[in-house]
Amino acid sequence: MKLMPIHTDKDFALRKLVLPVLVFTLFWSLAITLFVISDGQLFALVNFGYLGTSLAIGLGLYTILPKRQKPIARRVSLLLVGLYLFFFIGVVTQENIQIEGVWWSLINGTFYAAIWHYLVAKIIGPLVFGRLWCGWACWSVMVFDLLPYKRPAGRLDEKWGRLRYVHLVASFLFVYVLSRVFGVQVGTQSSEAVVWFLVGNALYYLVGIVLAVKFKDNRAFCKYLCPVAVPLKLTSRFSILKIRTDNEKCNDCNACVRMCPMDIKITDYVHAEQRVLSTECTLCQTCVTVCAKGALKVAPGFDIGGRESLRYLNEPVATPNEIKPQTVVS
Repeated sequence: MKLMPIHTDKDFALRKLVLPVLVFTLFWSLAITLFVISDGQLFALVNFGYLGTSLAIGLGLYTILPKRQKPIARRVSLLLVGLYLFFFIGVVTQENIQIEGVWWSLINGTFYAAIWHYLVAKIIGPLVFGRLWCGWACWSVMVFDLLPYKRPAGRLDEKWGRLRYVHLVASFLFVYVLSRVFGVQVGTQSSEAVVWFLVGNALYYLVGIVLAVKFKDNRAFCKYLCPVAVPLKLTSRFSILKIRTDNEKCNDCNACVRMCPMDIKITDYVHAEQRVLSTECTLCQTCVTVCAKGALKVAPGFDIGGRESLRYLNEPVATPNEIKPQTVVS
């Protein structure tokens, strides 16, 4: 008779803590490395150490809280990171870390907080964590998720998502013309940088809230206008961490599809026996939380994302009897 391995509750809990421990370790490794190579600049150590600790606290809480309370964990992470970046980095240290701040830094030939922020959170980091930043650390989502429209009816036609690309290019041209044509220079660590940061965020919040109310969708700004999604969608294709699916456990209840804030048709990936390869996924883990059968979880792997299966406005969610296995199309 073959003895089955015994898995204790402690072993299971430790496995679930892998993600927060990984985030904590990688961020603190980066913090210490930058501290050393910058000849002991304390800011690098404190900044990335704090960010890693805050994300790890939120992700750790998610693993230990009961299902109904798991959304609290993400709220804690969003507040810890979002308030720090907005008030301490943006106001106290006078750094504009919005996308316009990146353009100013590049045009002025400087290399300050905005560049580091985008390199780590928006370009290099997504190669490991995907769009985790959007789900757990974005100061815009920190506000938008306070709105009541948490269950979208689907997204607008695909063409509206292209506005994100237009916004990205327009923001660069705007800064470039101000700098090169009109001679406007907004450096870092200046009162001008703070004004740009506050005004830019105020406009983002205003537009985001209006869109949320109009379309009854907290993430409308993220889906149609956020310029930061452009680099994130590019590098998150190669993310090591994605949502792993288990077709054998899935009972086609479609709770994951109905509750996904980014309108991803997760069951399409389940039936195709793929990880969730959509670059719209923010690893918020809402789908993991609502899955009653444990068919979804965040797990490492090696594949190329970008094959999108999205639910559009008023597209009905199939009942269990209507679901048929299908291949996710590009």
